[in-house]
Amino acid sequence: MATQPPSERSAEDLQGPSQTALVRRRLSRLSGRVSHSPKLELAAGFLACVSAAVAILSISGGVDTGPLGPLGRTVLLVLIMLPFMALLILLARRVAVQWLDRQDGLMGARLHVRLVGLFAVLAAVPTLLTVIFASLLFQTGTQFWFSDNAQTVLRNAETVAQAYIEENRQRIVGDIFSMGGDLYAYSLDLGPESEAFREGLDWQLLARNLTEAVIFSRQEEGVRVIASSAGEDALGETAVVTYRLNRDALERAATGETAVLTGSEDRVEAVVRLDPSSPLFLYASRTVDPGALQAAERAASARSEYSALLGRSRDLQWRFNAILGAVALLVITLAILSALWLANRLTKPIADLATAAGRLGAGDLGARVDLDGARDELALLARSFNRMAGQLEVQTAALVEANEEAEARRGFIEAVLDGVSAGVLAVDGSGRIDLASSAAAELLAAPPEELIGRRLGEAVPEFAGLVEEAGQRGRAQGERSFERGGHDKTFLVRVGLVPGGERLVMTFDDITQQIADQRRAAWADVARRIAHEIKNPLTPIQLSAERIDRRFGKLLEGADRDTLESLTQTIVRQVGDLRRMVDEFSSFARMPKPTFREEPIRDLVKQSLFLQEIAQPEISFSLDVEDGLPPLICDRRQISQALTNLLKNAVEAVTEAETVSEPAIALAVAADESGLLITITDNGPGMPRDLRDRITEPYVTTRAGGTGLGLAIVKKIVEEHAGTLGFADLEGAGTRVFLSFPPGQLAGDPRTRNRQPNEREEA
Repeated sequence: MATQPPSERSAEDLQGPSQTALVRRRLSRLSGRVSHSPKLELAAGFLACVSAAVAILSISGGVDTGPLGPLGRTVLLVLIMLPFMALLILLARRVAVQWLDRQDGLMGARLHVRLVGLFAVLAAVPTLLTVIFASLLFQTGTQFWFSDNAQTVLRNAETVAQAYIEENRQRIVGDIFSMGGDLYAYSLDLGPESEAFREGLDWQLLARNLTEAVIFSRQEEGVRVIASSAGEDALGETAVVTYRLNRDALERAATGETAVLTGSEDRVEAVVRLDPSSPLFLYASRTVDPGALQAAERAASARSEYSALLGRSRDLQWRFNAILGAVALLVITLAILSALWLANRLTKPIADLATAAGRLGAGDLGARVDLDGARDELALLARSFNRMAGQLEVQTAALVEANEEAEARRGFIEAVLDGVSAGVLAVDGSGRIDLASSAAAELLAAPPEELIGRRLGEAVPEFAGLVEEAGQRGRAQGERSFERGGHDKTFLVRVGLVPGGERLVMTFDDITQQIADQRRAAWADVARRIAHEIKNPLTPIQLSAERIDRRFGKLLEGADRDTLESLTQTIVRQVGDLRRMVDEFSSFARMPKPTFREEPIRDLVKQSLFLQEIAQPEISFSLDVEDGLPPLICDRRQISQALTNLLKNAVEAVTEAETVSEPAIALAVAADESGLLITITDNGPGMPRDLRDRITEPYVTTRAGGTGLGLAIVKKIVEEHAGTLGFADLEGAGTRVFLSFPPGQLAGDPRTRNRQPNEREEA
């Protein structure tokens, strides 16, 4: 049964796969491919047992397979070894997976290894002891059966049997030799075919205690029996001639040798020639005890087999030990596989429980232990765990729901706060900011993460006094001015104490523009009153001065006339200056509504710059206008007035500064998706830092003779065109002025489709 890791390890996900993890992953993929591992192991074990039985029978000779060639032996060896190899591979895979699981610290791996080791020892030790005892017993028995005493007994038995047979053979050889001589004499005296010769043959048979005697001669067609004599148990002359005599015996007898015949089970036989000169041969036989012959043969066969077995005794010992070792190895291997399976069955519930507990501890409240229908103590523990996990899941779900409701309320409050233009800060009892709206971060020019967690006195020290006042009175309000993001800002701050706690809620608005608008409105009212009061007497004063010059200039001569003319011209000139000032006051107090038309921006800037180039030839002017710019929807007169004022200020800045040796002014126009941008850059002394945020307010100027209304009028014109006016100091020296118009002021933009030429409207 393939052992799967009971839980996923997070270290691999966080730190990347190690070499061990890669090996385990490959083994896991292999385990996935052999998903029916238990069936394969059972099949491999069964085939290994069959192979072991075949090998034992083949080695011991229990199966007569006949002579096998090299190919047959190789095929038989491979077929026997394949199940063992498959079993070892499956065992090695199991052991490797368990070892890697233990290296990775997986749940249940150590207990699994301990149980496998315990079961393996319990199976291996008895098997090894049995193998050792059986081997020693076999060796002892082998030594007993192949001892010298056993060899002596077999050798003596064979010697006695052979001596008995040899004695009978020698007796018959002597008897047949003597009998042959006597019968030869009879044949010479009586003739071999006479009755007397047959009687002599019978007498010789009885005298020598023979069973049978036959006189025959050799002929080309065979053997011819001349005389015969037979007692009890005789074969008969036909049997002798047909079955017992053979060519080899006759050839030996013909040479004068006494040929002893072999192969009979109950008699000794011999053939001899009566005389070298005689053509007659004598066959004689004597019966002996059949048991003695059989005993002699058995003794000889036993001695032969014993000798062969003695020669193979060491080989038998090796075979027995090899078979015993193979069986022991097979038993141990099957025992280890069984131990792995049993250990997995025992540790899986524990590992599942530990894995589920780990998942539950990691936050997976849906972790449960699969009971698989078990009813033991581990199943009872698993059911208790599942019941506890279910209760935790229900309680956690309730907590999550309550937290979600709280977060929803918090999100709603934050959404409300984000939709409010005023900044909101919440301060806890220790004076630290624990809530900052996006508007607060934007107004204070600091991201929320830099505000939350810091003390209010460190983040916004200007508000600290109001917090102390609110802590004493429960509520506080006031204006605070300070620099943020490179600009001076004024905030209206309100601080309130949260009922029933120590927290404070602080709201603040940027009223910088509001104050500037109020100041501008006040100055506009003042300018209107001044213009009204001054403009009325200017015309009479100018007319009176001109009449005085015409009427009394004729009456005076010389120096008096020159003095009168100089005085009247001074009056007229000053009246003109006052009139221009009144016109500026009037323009600032009541700017006429712009008349919007599509105007080519290149012509506007070129015309404004051309006038300054003619008037100030000593200044280097440059113009950079992007090609393909769309027309600007504007009031041509007002935009020209704004550009002229800005260029005039730049000219005055570079001409009045003593440190500028090569005065230069650059005008550039460009457009992108954010709109149209006009920049005017000079290399003058720059703008005073303390006036940068107030330079567009009425009557704020850096020149002694300035009215302080030029930039205020420019800003008003730009705002009437939905644009913005900005200033920036250049590195080293110089000032850059920005006029930015949104895409809606450009012809062809979809946002201008409802705006028609010649239509007067407020941008």
